[in-house]
Amino acid sequence: MRLERSAVVVCCFLGGLANAQPLTLPADRRPDWLARDGIVMAGSWEPLPFRVRRDGGSGYTPTPEQRAAYAREHSPEIVARLKALGVNFVMMHCYKGFGLEAERESMADAVRFATLCHDAGLRVGVYNNSGTMGWELFFREKPEAKDWAVLGQDGKPLTYGRAAWRYYWNRNHPDAQAFYKQIVRFAVEDIRTDLLHFDNYSVGPGSEPVSVERFRRYLRDAFTAEQRAEMGIASLDAVGAVLAGPRSDPLRRAWLDFSCRSLAESYSDMSRYARSLRSDVLVECNPGGVGNAIRPPIDHGRLLEGGEAFWDEGAPPGFRDGQLRTRIPTYKVARRMNNIAFTYCTTPLEMAEAMAFNLDCLGCICWFEYGQVTARPGSPEPGSPDVAPFVDFFRRRRDLLRNASVVADVAVLRSFPSQVFADPKHAQLTARVEQALIEQRVPFQIIYDSHLGGLKRYRVLALAGCVALSDAQAERIREYAASGGRLCVIGPVATYDEWMRPRGKSALDGVPGKNAVRVAESADLVEAIRKACDGGPSLSVAAPLGLCAELTEQNGRRLVHLVNYRADAPAENVTVVVRLPAGRSAKSVVLSSPERRDDADLPFQEKAGAVTFTVPAVRVYAIAQIVLK
Repeated sequence: MRLERSAVVVCCFLGGLANAQPLTLPADRRPDWLARDGIVMAGSWEPLPFRVRRDGGSGYTPTPEQRAAYAREHSPEIVARLKALGVNFVMMHCYKGFGLEAERESMADAVRFATLCHDAGLRVGVYNNSGTMGWELFFREKPEAKDWAVLGQDGKPLTYGRAAWRYYWNRNHPDAQAFYKQIVRFAVEDIRTDLLHFDNYSVGPGSEPVSVERFRRYLRDAFTAEQRAEMGIASLDAVGAVLAGPRSDPLRRAWLDFSCRSLAESYSDMSRYARSLRSDVLVECNPGGVGNAIRPPIDHGRLLEGGEAFWDEGAPPGFRDGQLRTRIPTYKVARRMNNIAFTYCTTPLEMAEAMAFNLDCLGCICWFEYGQVTARPGSPEPGSPDVAPFVDFFRRRRDLLRNASVVADVAVLRSFPSQVFADPKHAQLTARVEQALIEQRVPFQIIYDSHLGGLKRYRVLALAGCVALSDAQAERIREYAASGGRLCVIGPVATYDEWMRPRGKSALDGVPGKNAVRVAESADLVEAIRKACDGGPSLSVAAPLGLCAELTEQNGRRLVHLVNYRADAPAENVTVVVRLPAGRSAKSVVLSSPERRDDADLPFQEKAGAVTFTVPAVRVYAIAQIVLK
């Protein structure tokens, strides 16, 4: 299809919200306690009626034993026990999806328990809605809510897996939004919550009439009549939901972009409403962690602009069968989006990873359903005593963690059309480069299309698998290269536009060779990226596979975080080279760790604007401070 003029019309749609500014609060507008104390979370957010149904009951009436255990869970004794573990933030229930009448008692309990927590000095987040409706009860209270359900290709409501008593609701349905804003108001004004949690941000529009009509409006606004005709659209009235189909179908591509846009719009709308009630309330959602590709309707690059935090409930990190598994992509996206990542952190390694890569949050360190403090939801296992030094270090050494910014030489672009519309091999290449940079400890960040205006902060832009770019995006990249930025091009680049229409030649052809290094996919990709860093990388760490690193900086110092993912042996005699800021020299190098009693001064050498030192051993986590003159 031609659509030659579409780039000007749709560039504001594809990969971002039209003319939207992120709602994410900057650091100076967030509550003071967040950077000062950080978050050490305990969780129990399921209301009692839900637990009864979840655990196999045919109805929603709890037993006397369940009520007694539920009461213990909401007692001052539990609050005191959580505080003794180092917890300073409780994620608790507010509303699950069964209706205001069905959850009235539970919501009143939430007000009382939040008061207990606040009086004890704990911050509170609330589970504001689940993204589903417990229709067995909810439809009795609001029969019209039947029209809010997300419908699949077969016209039937989408259920929460095998829990057929839960239907997903359409987050963009105006009547549904009006109802759920009542819950937001209750949480902000009655519970006085510090944070709002919106769960299951993973289901987009379906085949229901509201979604279909919204899609038609999207097509009308994004494309001219001629362009729609070239897409095979004779009449907008004949267009329905495109819930399946090949990537090559232009209408399917439009639907995928529309789905990501819709999910992000709904989150921003709830965030905007919450901020109208209290300007500094924090907002968070659960789309899942950052995987190895963008998977609609979840586009973290758009979605996270609506709040300050998101959940990753994925597999724990570790080094198994010679493979390094981390949550680092989630944390890197979170930091670039000025977001906090919420994860379950119940081992020293998980806490070490969070301290090194996350922003102001150690994670959820325990679960306290029915007053039984356990490691994780659904687990009878108690928490490990081995984590106590890590909790203490996170809270006691906030001076090393707060107000620290990431130092990144390299930006790796996750191009939306390249990841979503093109052959999956291109997204796989992007992920392969990210994983290699993690394994070889190169300071980098993951960026999305909307970040191309901020490339000046990076020395190198890695374009791996980025086969589809708009003319406007290509121009921004050209401007970056012309101003001195280096491009490391891995594989074909910009040979298609943003809707996968082939170009005669790459839109980046003609960028001078001194500014653009082109690398074959079979080459040593990391070495090529390092060479593109003129003057050498900001951080080099000589260590075996399994040791990861992050470089941050505060006023007057740079900090090297070292995390050992290998439980079988410490990393020994780790040589670290840190490039110093221009005009600065090193005064001292100090090593700190939850695993050692006192800080240690390390000998160092300084040469040609870089400082070199050796860390004797890293069992799980260590942080080296390079104090600057």
